[in-house]
Amino acid sequence: MDHHTSGQHNQCSHALSFQWLSFAYQSLTEIPYETILTQKDTLEVLDLSYNLPYWNPALLGQLERLSTLIMDCNNYTSHVKFPYMPSVTTVCINKNKINNLPVFVEEIRQKFPNIKILSMMNNEAAPSYFNGGSLTQYKDYRQYVISQIPGLEILDDTEVMEKERAQARKTYGLQQSSHGIRKRKEASSRKHTHEANGKYCPRAIGYTGFLNPSL
Repeated sequence: MDHHTSGQHNQCSHALSFQWLSFAYQSLTEIPYETILTQKDTLEVLDLSYNLPYWNPALLGQLERLSTLIMDCNNYTSHVKFPYMPSVTTVCINKNKINNLPVFVEEIRQKFPNIKILSMMNNEAAPSYFNGGSLTQYKDYRQYVISQIPGLEILDDTEVMEKERAQARKTYGLQQSSHGIRKRKEASSRKHTHEANGKYCPRAIGYTGFLNPSL
């Protein structure tokens, strides 16, 4: 697949195939749907990074061939609402304003059912050495995300190893995409609630990372 990439965010592809398109560093105030949707039958990689506003990505659901969505350095929060995009396998949403991990991960899990690569570094909900998080918080963050998105192969810049996946399953348990193990989740949530002292999010089944209880 030719993405016509040059490794530079500030370059926009004008190739006739329109498989790759970047609007990065354009200081845009809204998603340029008029241009993007004319290429919906061929577009596979879309870069909307380094722009100012909080955009509504709802119409991106029309991009039925899109495989990679890049939205780094914008103003998206934990409550962003994506359209259902089963063709997307890579989502990059680094350096936004995501601070409630369970809410955000649930949205990703539901709207991108075939996701393999997720990068959300430099968000409050993704604690690491680079934003003041401890090693324990970093490991817990990874385990939670991996447990909720079983098909994930790469989280941030690190491959998901089978040993790590097994530990995530042991710690949090794997969710299923629809009904699945709801009763088991509820039982697990009740089991841990008395230990949480208000820190556990009901949807997280025990996640104690960077949560903002007011959100």
